Amino acid sequence: MHRSQLQVWGKVLLILCLCAVGAAEAPAAENLRRHEWKVDGVVREGMVYLPAQARTNPAPVIFAFHGHGGSMQNAARSFGYHSLWPEAIVVYLQGLNTPGRLTDPQGNKPGWQSAIGDQDDRDLRFFDIVLASLRQENKVDDKRIYATGHSNGGSFTYLLWAARGERFAAFAPSGAAAPRLLSRLKPKPVVHVAGRNDPLVRFSWQKQTMDAVRELNQCGEGRTWEGEQYCTIYQSKLGAPVATFIHPGTHQFPPAAPAVIVKFFKQHSLP
Repeated sequence: MHRSQLQVWGKVLLILCLCAVGAAEAPAAENLRRHEWKVDGVVREGMVYLPAQARTNPAPVIFAFHGHGGSMQNAARSFGYHSLWPEAIVVYLQGLNTPGRLTDPQGNKPGWQSAIGDQDDRDLRFFDIVLASLRQENKVDDKRIYATGHSNGGSFTYLLWAARGERFAAFAPSGAAAPRLLSRLKPKPVVHVAGRNDPLVRFSWQKQTMDAVRELNQCGEGRTWEGEQYCTIYQSKLGAPVATFIHPGTHQFPPAAPAVIVKFFKQHSLP
């Protein structure tokens, strides 16, 4: 076969591969829909992925939270959990305009409450109502409910751990610190994503949180998480391991993190 023919066949194979990937991802994208819930008279929004089998078979649930100034649409694109775990229900919720502790003190951009009791706990009630609606309309695997988020969404993930921890199997905060919540946490599996050069939520702050969580979970020495770059895993005497994904970047959410988070979630369920 001539070289030109090989090049043509190579291009054809590449196109076929890309089409196959697109076909595999299409069902997840098609099933991602905007939903509304009324919370204390306020209409709240979210993008929800529902696998077809969730009507008949218990499905895991991932709650994912954008950072301050973000949106549910951007979260769905950057996290992409519904493509990585198409058997799970995935909920990308939308925050309301909220004062930010590090940016936006006037509260002109959307975000999440930063403490228990803040904003009259509107976001905690939002979570409660969404979870109740999922249980009413689908079959939810109550042993496999997870929360993850970046930046302010990561802080809210820690807040859910503190306020609703018994409902979750594992957590995955990113770019966040939770010094005021540590005393309220009970041992749970967690993977924390952090940028070593984060100029906004400083790495030293995040390290203090990770160290405290390892102590809470009674973890031993860490070891490299085989096959996962930047990852260390610390086994726990309580069955609540801590994994860290410490990348060399800044505050941006790393593209490799979602696959690691899904892998970690799949390994943990409530007893």
